Amino acid sequence: MKRTPIKRKTPLKAKAPMKKASRPKMTPIRKSAKGQECQVRVPGVCNGDSSTTVLAHLNGGGMGAKASDHEAAFSCSACHEWLDGGFARTGYNRDIRDLWHLQAVIRTQRILIEQGLMEVAA
Repeated sequence: MKRTPIKRKTPLKAKAPMKKASRPKMTPIRKSAKGQECQVRVPGVCNGDSSTTVLAHLNGGGMGAKASDHEAAFSCSACHEWLDGGFARTGYNRDIRDLWHLQAVIRTQRILIEQGLMEVAA
C-alpha cells in the first residue's frame, strides 16, 4: 500500500535559533590568573604548573551563577578539579575543602591588592 504524505493547511512557523551559551566575561582579575602560582596548594594534588592557573570561585553563587571574582583563588588545574569535587576521592571532607579554598582566597586577595586590581576601603 502506497502512502501519501500528509499535507498541512498552514505551513509550520519557523522558530528562532537557540542561543549559544556565552563564554564567561574575561575580567581583569580573571586575566591576571594566567601564569600565577597556585594559591590552593593541596598536598599530593597540586601540580604546581603556573601555565594551568585559573580563577577558582567559591561555591554559593546560586544556580547558574558564580561568586564574585573577589571571592576566588588562583588555582592550578589539578587543585581546581579537586575543589570541584575531587576532594572526596582523596579522603578529605567538604569542611577541609572549604577551609583550604578560603585560605587560598585570602592569599589571592593579597596578590590582587598588590597588583592594584582590588582595593580595600579604609
